[in-house]
Amino acid sequence: MATQRTTRRPDPAVPDLRLRLDIGYDGTEFAGWARQPGERTVQTELSTALAAILHVDGHLYATCAGRTDAGVHARGQVAHVDVPFDKWHAVARKVPFRLRGTLPPDIRVTAVREAEPGFDARYSALSRRYSYTLCDSTNGPDPLARMWAVRHPNTLDVDRMNAAVPQLLGLHDFAAFCKQADGRTSIRTLLDANWTRDGEIVTLSITADAFCHSMVRSLVGGFLPVGDGRREPEWMGEVLHAGERHNAANVAPAQGLVLEEVVYPPADQFLARQAITRAIRQL
Repeated sequence: MATQRTTRRPDPAVPDLRLRLDIGYDGTEFAGWARQPGERTVQTELSTALAAILHVDGHLYATCAGRTDAGVHARGQVAHVDVPFDKWHAVARKVPFRLRGTLPPDIRVTAVREAEPGFDARYSALSRRYSYTLCDSTNGPDPLARMWAVRHPNTLDVDRMNAAVPQLLGLHDFAAFCKQADGRTSIRTLLDANWTRDGEIVTLSITADAFCHSMVRSLVGGFLPVGDGRREPEWMGEVLHAGERHNAANVAPAQGLVLEEVVYPPADQFLARQAITRAIRQL
């Protein structure tokens, strides 16, 4: 795990220092990223551990690049957290070691460092990349893969699924593939999607500027009837443009989904990117 001591003195008007954390976790036993009363969440575990290590009374709030749902995993999650400068300065070199000893084994901070000025884990991001893994073997997934590979009962044709991709790429309203939330737009830019096969394992790699709630799992649910021959590839475009959820495109199970990577622009573009991200998307 990487760390970095500060060389900058704090602005007296801004006593807190922003840290960037790179995080991986097995989401099986978590109720998602976001803190929830009475539930075990990634945000709660991380914030509690940091507060203890930095000897901070009260609550630290870790903001992530993409909130994952219950059961969803991450290899490339990114978060920021604002901490008192003096607390960080006192123990900076010890933080990585202490995090390894404090956090439970299903969550790891792989790097912690001072964030560049203007960094926001959520709003500075250019894109997020997820993977989704399926197993279409008649015997189901290998027991050692059962926590991250979802069984599909029919053989999948990755060529058919990839044939459905082009009509989804670009700027669209993905309302048909999102769980709707009041006041939030479902307009997103899908940058890339590709299905591959390795033996009995079928994997989707998918990248967008951002994803709305359940979007990847809903898209997977739409690809599946195409892949096993129940629907034609053009059907995915028809569902997209209809703008309504279709009962043949079920939300796929959580355990197959992994947040793989978050991409950021150069530091001098953070604020400009935030202005774009915070603006209401329009077609």
